[in-house]
Amino acid sequence: MYDDQPQAEAPANAKKGIPVYKRILDLFEAEGIRTLFGIPDPNFVHLFLEAETRGWTVVSPHHEASAGHMAAAAARITGKPALCIGTLGPGLANMMPAIQCAKVENDPVIFMGGQRARVTERRVRRGRIQFVRQEPMIEDSVKFSSSIEYADQTDEIVREAIRVAMSGTPGPAYIEYPAHVILEELDLPPVLPPHRYRLTMQGADGDRIAEAAEAIKNAKNPILLVGHGVHTAKAGDAVRELAELMQCPVIQTSGGTSFIKGLEERTFPYGFSEASIDAVVESDCCVALATELGEPSHYGRWRHWVDNEATRKWIYVQQDPTAIGVNRPIDVPLVGDVRAVVPQLSRALKALGGRNASPSLSEYIQREAQQLDELLEEAASKPDGSTSKMHTSQFVTEATKAFPKDGILIRDGGATVIFQWTYSQAKPHDVIWNQNYGHIGTGLPYATGAMLADQAATGKQRPGMLLTSDSSFLFHVGELEVAVRKNLPLVIVVGVDFQWGLEVGVYKRTFGHGTKETGVHWSDKVRFDKIAEGFGAAGEYVEKAADIGPAIERAYARGGCTVIHVPIDPAANSEEMPNYSEFRTWYAEGTQ
Repeated sequence: MYDDQPQAEAPANAKKGIPVYKRILDLFEAEGIRTLFGIPDPNFVHLFLEAETRGWTVVSPHHEASAGHMAAAAARITGKPALCIGTLGPGLANMMPAIQCAKVENDPVIFMGGQRARVTERRVRRGRIQFVRQEPMIEDSVKFSSSIEYADQTDEIVREAIRVAMSGTPGPAYIEYPAHVILEELDLPPVLPPHRYRLTMQGADGDRIAEAAEAIKNAKNPILLVGHGVHTAKAGDAVRELAELMQCPVIQTSGGTSFIKGLEERTFPYGFSEASIDAVVESDCCVALATELGEPSHYGRWRHWVDNEATRKWIYVQQDPTAIGVNRPIDVPLVGDVRAVVPQLSRALKALGGRNASPSLSEYIQREAQQLDELLEEAASKPDGSTSKMHTSQFVTEATKAFPKDGILIRDGGATVIFQWTYSQAKPHDVIWNQNYGHIGTGLPYATGAMLADQAATGKQRPGMLLTSDSSFLFHVGELEVAVRKNLPLVIVVGVDFQWGLEVGVYKRTFGHGTKETGVHWSDKVRFDKIAEGFGAAGEYVEKAADIGPAIERAYARGGCTVIHVPIDPAANSEEMPNYSEFRTWYAEGTQ
């Protein structure tokens, strides 16, 4: 042993001679994890082979950054931590963008990095092969960082990584896996279930729950503000029950854009819906669920929140106690896991008899439906590709009209995403996009990771749609091979303008039309439908808006992966972004 502390004798049912790599998989299996992302090197070939033998879904992408993004999407779609590995040296360096992204996006991914044996690190040498000290490079981008220096540390380090990653505001952790411990064996008892070694399903204080229920009961115009954490925690059913008891509008944050089944009609995107703005302005009680109350929500205290600020009550369900009162004062903090706290709140409100619907709720629902119809009509009046390049609003409305009801929607891009916020005609129950970091290029890895993890968890294969733009799609276009290899029913609709649309718009707003736009245009020779065919996927080239829906229907009927290349108008995409003034207010405390 490496210390001088007495060790407890293993019980009679202890497993004998478990290699470290098998114990690692046992520990992750206890958390319900059945997917593994990464490119194996000598440190990980044993672990990969064992995982596949156990029936895990093992995914090797073409770049370690993609592996990290895939794992992040897996965590979001399953509500569990995810596992991603990187080879020593360049593999970890390649994975760094995904690690940093996971930190900002609050994704509980456990990144494991291979490393040479410690004797190599401690030698006084020059010219060592494939070696760099990795922890100093990574530790500022994760919530927890450690190394399995001795085999019998395996349980404590893996558990601490998961414990920290899942506590408070979720986020990534890093475990170093040096070569000298790979094949060491352990005599250990069976693994513990999560609730035996970390806090799970933490409820809120009972007195605060009662206080919150009274505030909701007495409110005239309460609202539910639903954050990203509601969907990553898979708490939709519990929130639906609360919303039905509150009989109030549901306001989506920019990160919480998945729709909860049964609440689609009364759910409005904050700031990008007239009904959402009026509901916020008129509200006298806001129940904020699993959101950071960040810049896109104006911290819950300015812009649309200014009216009634003096009288509005704030009830905040938040797992991280240090977040209470940071971005705005809170009247009733409910510290705990949204999966446990929301049912507590529902039971307390039910005991009070619930509440009657606000008179304005039906009006909001009617206005939201009317606005969607008007947006569809407005988009239809724009160029459809028949005589000139298609307007981006047509691209979005036609694609989202064809979105399968049980599908997973993945968003990527800059300007095209802004169009999606306003013009989307779909109300998907699972939406994945990079809402905090603004890290474009995540779309294809997110799509493959989410679809594979969902299938591994449920045993069912759901269709996916990636709605993206050309600049973003090119980041990790090599991962098309993964979608083809895994035969995913993924339809990728690419808006193509051969430019960085948002950045072109910045040039125009900064210098006016007619100035040089250095560094934001690229070759107009690229054909994404042909690229898809080269990877073994299907490809279609669609110029007219009316042909987008039929192309999507053909793609799903055909099965497998399809890429649809849709030329869009470069000028409209950079100059006519809807509600762009609202988007700019997200940066109000800085400059853009």
